[in-house]
Amino acid sequence: MTSDIIHMQAIRKVYDTGKIKVEALKGIDLAVKPGEFVAIVGPSGSGKSTLMNLIGCLDTPTDGRYQLGGEDVSTLDRDALADVRNRRVGFVFQGFNLLPQISAFENVEMPLVFGGVGLRERKQRVTELLDRVGLGDRMEHKPTELSGGQMQRVAIARALAMRPDVILADEPTGNLDTSAGGDIMQLFADLWAQGKTLVVITHDMTLARRASRVVEVRDGRIIRDVASAEVA
Repeated sequence: MTSDIIHMQAIRKVYDTGKIKVEALKGIDLAVKPGEFVAIVGPSGSGKSTLMNLIGCLDTPTDGRYQLGGEDVSTLDRDALADVRNRRVGFVFQGFNLLPQISAFENVEMPLVFGGVGLRERKQRVTELLDRVGLGDRMEHKPTELSGGQMQRVAIARALAMRPDVILADEPTGNLDTSAGGDIMQLFADLWAQGKTLVVITHDMTLARRASRVVEVRDGRIIRDVASAEVA
């Protein structure tokens, strides 16, 4: 049993369209310990999005072994994978992925409803989370009434709702201006300081340098895995 939150060994991912096979990942070894803040960087087409999908249990590898929180998820079927994903991973997306017709409170509450959490516990947890991300006075606002930075804060609160093992963020500052992006970077730094495990896929090297480690992917392989202080 590994003590790593994320433990990948010899991970390969091949996409077979019937006419052509594309090897997106070519033998990835990656370990992330509890409480680490890891930034995954690389150019478009490098394989980092495929790697994110595997880390987040949105897909399974063609070959290799992946343990998430000590649980082997390499060969799980779709339903079992969804269960692990809901319990262990909190997602933050570039496009926020909030439901526009419901309030910030209801957006954060939604995974708790699906997770079977009781009404009283839901109300307490959502209120605490929105306070935590600085939106205690915006709970009843709908996403269309919020700025981009505020929408991303709601998304982060939602990602934390089920108390997952890992927060997985895909280009979380990509749709934000410099000021709002800086606020989100600071929020991630605060979450890390509180002991959260963060994996962020990003083109933003300013954000990457806030992480404890930077993992660079190119042509389906990890070509560099260093402390952020070593990134030029």
